[in-house]
Amino acid sequence: MAKVLDGAAIAAEIQQEVAGEVAALASKGVRPGLAVVLVGHVAASEIYVRSKVKTCEELGIHSELITPPESITTEEMLAIVAELNGREEIDGILIQLPLPPQVDTKRLLDAILPEKDVDGFHPVNAGRLQAGRPSLAPCTPAGVIQILRRSGIPIAGAHAVVVGRSDIVGKPAAMLLLNEHATVTVCHSRTRDLASFTRQADILVAAIGRAGFITPEMVKPGATLIDVGINRITDREEFLRFFAGDARREETFTRRGSVIVGDIDPHAFALSGAYTPVPGGVGKLTIAMLMSNTLQAARQRRGF
Repeated sequence: MAKVLDGAAIAAEIQQEVAGEVAALASKGVRPGLAVVLVGHVAASEIYVRSKVKTCEELGIHSELITPPESITTEEMLAIVAELNGREEIDGILIQLPLPPQVDTKRLLDAILPEKDVDGFHPVNAGRLQAGRPSLAPCTPAGVIQILRRSGIPIAGAHAVVVGRSDIVGKPAAMLLLNEHATVTVCHSRTRDLASFTRQADILVAAIGRAGFITPEMVKPGATLIDVGINRITDREEFLRFFAGDARREETFTRRGSVIVGDIDPHAFALSGAYTPVPGGVGKLTIAMLMSNTLQAARQRRGF
């Protein structure tokens, strides 16, 4: 029977470790600080940011929420970043994405000091990751590695196939797996005969952003399936394709009018040796790794 990789339990474990290290720094007069910049009023982003701020409070990390208006310009945003770059008590700067269309996102993210880039998006941190040097890695891919390590899934020598090539998840996940001595294949939407690659995977990471894109026929029996996707489905026919006969999901769909499904068809999980559920898998690690990155940034900046 396939093993369920419990992201919530692993996230709680990491956060407990971070809280202990934050307390140890506090005894030396140091408190890590995180600044989150949230532009405008996007409901999903507001909920996510509240979770980040709440977690900071629980772990003893100083947090600040900056909420400029939707009409803000790139130059005004750059001024906010410059001010945060110069503040000694702020160890991490996070710009909540997406930003309004008039703001140059790339220019803004590049303006954050690499040592305060707790999202791991700055080109300097991307370069350090590729070179196998210590860096602030993007939170979701870092969470993937933690799930594998803490669940006892062997990475070294395994064939890992990553489906998706985004700068935020796919590429850094491939680099992190390579740094863990896996043999890595990166695939994407234009890969020819994609199934011929995915069926070779001992570890299959799906991060392509399409509901149920990886079907059971594309999975090697006994593989570890890491599902990074979070896709909301509202169509009844599509719901039945994935969850027909699932009473719990049926109740959720009836009550809310939607359910969440990952990039892997849930029917494929029965073939696996282990898998991350959606929800309750990789997504739970993202905030935990943000807290870990903030702690790491504070220690590196302050010489601890």
